[in-house]
Amino acid sequence: MHILILGGTVFLGRHILDAALAAEHEVTLFNRGRHPIRLPQAVERLYGDRDGNLAALAGRRWDAVIDTCGYVPRIVRASANLLADAAPHYTFVSSISVYRDLSAAGIDETAPLGELEDAATEKITGQTYGPLKAACEQVVMEAYPTGALCVRPGLIVGPHDPTDRFTYWPSRVARGGRVLVPGHPEREVQFIDVRDLAEWIVRMVERRRTGVFNATGPARPLTMLALLETCRKVAASDADFVWLEDEFLIEQGVHPYTEAPLWVPGTHDTVDCHLAISEGLVFRLLEETIQDTLVWDRTRPNGAVRAAGLKPEREQELLSAWSAVCQ
Repeated sequence: MHILILGGTVFLGRHILDAALAAEHEVTLFNRGRHPIRLPQAVERLYGDRDGNLAALAGRRWDAVIDTCGYVPRIVRASANLLADAAPHYTFVSSISVYRDLSAAGIDETAPLGELEDAATEKITGQTYGPLKAACEQVVMEAYPTGALCVRPGLIVGPHDPTDRFTYWPSRVARGGRVLVPGHPEREVQFIDVRDLAEWIVRMVERRRTGVFNATGPARPLTMLALLETCRKVAASDADFVWLEDEFLIEQGVHPYTEAPLWVPGTHDTVDCHLAISEGLVFRLLEETIQDTLVWDRTRPNGAVRAAGLKPEREQELLSAWSAVCQ
């Protein structure tokens, strides 16, 4: 197949590129060229801007499109409408954030979606991100009424993750000592290795599958404690986990998911992925994801600013305050 990837140089996009090349597909990338990566000579690269400069895509044909970087309905509509006559199949990478209410566990693809209070807004915030993604899905399905695949991942993790929302935990546990952990040990967490997601998307494209699929993991429930214990085992660490209650962390002004990754008080943030699993989504061992994430993380420059996670001094401040409360 000849596949056009919109994006293709950052995290999921670069792993989809790798998966497509491993499956011996012909690949064209379209992006702004702001994230230079070393590409095989066979990969065609087109430059432009989804917001007003799609000229490089005009007059071309592909077997399928994979859109890894659509966030605003107006911009997604422009590419989807242009490509509707250029490729019969369009994959849109969405998010489980599209759901109106994530306070219940086990949400499936039929759950109500979030809606924008201001339909004209294009500002991406914590409140608008999900509804904007939902609106983008609708745009794609309108342009491709019989050829749209909408994939809704949860947290995507693994090598080259720019968000640090998972990387923080293997890295922090590997350092050892007293580790601040938010919430309850038996709280369930979900995420998917970027390589598993990328390979599954390529397989779905090969089969020209359509519809909407939640796509996260693992296949069986995973608790925060089990995740951290696996991190400790992989890293051969002496980490000692100190569990802090939600109410205390909220009182201390700790920011969910950024300062304390994988912690969002008041939500379950877990969805039902049986449809994707029935379509061949599989998951590698957690130990492999943790090990490979650590190996990649150690290639980063010393002192590199992390996008998420508690700074050491902030962690110690909170641990001291918690000890005072518990006395």
